[in-house]
Amino acid sequence: MTTPDLDPDLLKAFLAVAEHRSFTRAANQLNRTQSAVSVQVRRLEERLGTRLFQRNRDGVVPTAPGDELRTYAQRILALQAEAVGALRARKPETVIRLGVMDDYGTIVIPPLLASFAEDHPEVQVEIETGLTATMPAQLGEAYDLVIAMHPEGHGDGELLRHEQAVWAAAKSYTAGSQDTLPVALYPPGCLFRQWAAGALDAARRPWRLAFVSRTLAAVEAIAAQGLAVTVVKAGTLPGRLRLLSDRDGLPPLPGADIRLHRARDLSRPAALLADHLQRGISEPATLC
Repeated sequence: MTTPDLDPDLLKAFLAVAEHRSFTRAANQLNRTQSAVSVQVRRLEERLGTRLFQRNRDGVVPTAPGDELRTYAQRILALQAEAVGALRARKPETVIRLGVMDDYGTIVIPPLLASFAEDHPEVQVEIETGLTATMPAQLGEAYDLVIAMHPEGHGDGELLRHEQAVWAAAKSYTAGSQDTLPVALYPPGCLFRQWAAGALDAARRPWRLAFVSRTLAAVEAIAAQGLAVTVVKAGTLPGRLRLLSDRDGLPPLPGADIRLHRARDLSRPAALLADHLQRGISEPATLC
């Protein structure tokens, strides 16, 4: 058996009649005709399969089922009003799309987003990590903000800080007599891959690409097992790895600039987040 719907409009008509004990006075309160209110009450009675009112010397009074319905009707309409009020009072959520390098996205950015969320809980930040070479070109379409790495002294956007590309390997790594150096790097398009290959080739150091991944965690894990050396930023050197230098037979690498790119016509929350990231990343204390 299908449960009948308790239309809020029918319940309002029912409660008005029950309160005023008169169809006429209920109609005046609801700004409707008496016949319209009578039709609504009759429709409610048909849905419930019971009479809700009877007439006596005092006018129109609820029947026993009508008295029972009155409490439920009041609760239903009160809950409806509460739901509407809560949703209307709620601030619309703002979604900000942020693109960033993998190491910054896992090490530098999370605590800054946490502190931003404390003051702006209504803002949602969708973060995508990966190679940032093509991200600035997608501002406004795929991203609102992009934090990207550029060759030192090049690139648009706001300069946040300088980083130095460095060689890194397991703490147990020693420069051995192996003829070919195994290297763990990132896919084509990554500056570190380009710089590592260029530096090793220029130094005439034999090497092979032993491992490729888009994620810092995977590359770090391979290097930490002593299976290869890799390239990281000095500011985000993983704790499981140690810094290598020319004493380990490796050539120097270029420096990099970390820059913030903003889409045009940013929302106010997105502009606030951009300023928050700019301040946080520009302060050396954000990195350990």
